[in-house]
Amino acid sequence: MTSLASQQSSIQNPEMGFDRSEAQSQQHEDSWKNVGGTERQISTVAGAALALLGLKRGSLGGLALAAIGGSLMYRGVSGHCAMYSALGIDTNDDTGADPEEYFKRGIHVEQAYTINKSPHELYQFWRDFKNLPRFMRHLERVDVTDDKRSHWVAVGPGGYRVEWDAEIINEEPDSLIAWRSLGGADVDNAGSVRFVPGPGDRGTQVRVVLDYIPPAGRIGSWVAKLFGREPKQQIHEDLRRFKRLMETGEIPTVEGQPHGTCMK
Repeated sequence: MTSLASQQSSIQNPEMGFDRSEAQSQQHEDSWKNVGGTERQISTVAGAALALLGLKRGSLGGLALAAIGGSLMYRGVSGHCAMYSALGIDTNDDTGADPEEYFKRGIHVEQAYTINKSPHELYQFWRDFKNLPRFMRHLERVDVTDDKRSHWVAVGPGGYRVEWDAEIINEEPDSLIAWRSLGGADVDNAGSVRFVPGPGDRGTQVRVVLDYIPPAGRIGSWVAKLFGREPKQQIHEDLRRFKRLMETGEIPTVEGQPHGTCMK
């Protein structure tokens, strides 16, 4: 005879709108997934390309290539990676990356640039995050949520749009801003920017430290180099544009100039 508890667990809960067996099944499916959203997109697209290339070749090597492509497509569609499971890696974790993950799989970048403005002026401009896309070319926009949190939209490798929510974790007026991405970020990242007065009050050294975990770990950094510039070089050029913007009020470009003309 079926118990009352069993009957209750199999009927719909009118307040929640779903039955318990369905919720348990969904919970199991979510816990099985260990590949993040952007990484799944890249795996699916790359897998499809490899599969088509392999089938087009038709040789034994081509069939092997198609099999690899099929595995990548399965990884992208299902959201599960057997290798990640064996290594205990989960890029789909909504709680965000912990320091150990940054150490194991992260990319560390440091850059500095001296700007002929006071720490106060530079801090105030940077602290209004909506200003950052004016000199950071990879950023499409930054939406400020409140005094500590913001939503970032950037263009990633191969034209992929990546998004994340971030929060300020440490702040010293006119001196330091430190942040980290929150759970569910397409690309986990953390970093800081310091504004250090130059000797004799001659300008300010802006020091940027960035750690991020690219899709597919260090392989993602290799992919980024194929589709864009080195992260260190990109930040260096961002700071150079920041210097020009703060010192002259505009960022010179080569648009409309004769071919081969360089920015000064």
